[in-house]
Amino acid sequence: MRILIMGGTAFVGRHIAQAAIGAGHDVTLFHRGRTGPDLFPQATHLLGDRNSSRDLAALGSGQWDATVDVSGYLPRQVRALAGVLDGRGGHQLFISTVSVYRTPVAPGFGEDAPLIELAEPITEELTLETYGGLKVACERAVMELHGASSTVIRPTYVIGPHDHSGRFTWWVNRIARGGEVLAPGDSGDPIQVIDARDMASWAVSLLENSVAGIFHAVSPPPPFGFGQLLEAIAARVAPPGTTLTWVGKDYLLASGLDDAALPLWPGGDSESEINAADPAAAIAAGLAPRPLSQSIDEIREAELHSPAARPDGVGLAPDREAELLAGWASRES
Repeated sequence: MRILIMGGTAFVGRHIAQAAIGAGHDVTLFHRGRTGPDLFPQATHLLGDRNSSRDLAALGSGQWDATVDVSGYLPRQVRALAGVLDGRGGHQLFISTVSVYRTPVAPGFGEDAPLIELAEPITEELTLETYGGLKVACERAVMELHGASSTVIRPTYVIGPHDHSGRFTWWVNRIARGGEVLAPGDSGDPIQVIDARDMASWAVSLLENSVAGIFHAVSPPPPFGFGQLLEAIAARVAPPGTTLTWVGKDYLLASGLDDAALPLWPGGDSESEINAADPAAAIAAGLAPRPLSQSIDEIREAELHSPAARPDGVGLAPDREAELLAGWASRES
């Protein structure tokens, strides 16, 4: 197959490109050239910014059997891509998010749960508050422009090597350091993850088999709590004597903590229940998540071999963690 990937060098797109090339497909990557300029020499690289009509014109010729849109966040981007491809893009696969759902939702909700509705005219300001609604608008543009034969994947937190967000990786590295670990909130807070490599190989198989539809890319099935996630990490990487100390949400919020300082923790977010999605449709369509223990081992090995740069603001500094733990202990005594 001839596959066009909008992106293809940064994390999710990188793994999809790797999976497609590994499966023997002819891959074209449209990207800005800012990440991994030496990646995938066997692919065709078209450099440009998708927000520039002049750059997007590079896609004005050529024919593809499938197009994977990893980097669409605004409906105008989806429409501009459809316009320049003009029917030459083949099967459309759009990477969305479970953040499209309007809360509250019940644990185990399906892909037919109510979606966020942004007020008209739809904003183009991408923020934490508008992210989910804009993805809804993008999904609808995909279906409107390319029809019901399109595919939409809604992942939860994506983990794995080359994760530029550093969120899951921070927990692996923190727990591997040992000692008393600040575990935030309630151990039962719902959480789900998906290994980027599993989502990537599955996405390519969906294209190969012309599978249409909307699917959750999430694992494990609910119920699965934050405590189970941290315990799973500890079982693989924690040195002897490591302990998890659960610290109350109200105390953490009053101390100015958020889900950046304590990655993946829902914090004061009332939408945490979107991390309890049903993966049954995706599994029936071939999604096969590797065991969480395997992802943890492989992420830790990658970190030991070549540590990834941690984004600013992600994770607690050791002295701040110790200060918070001491304050919590004094409240509890």
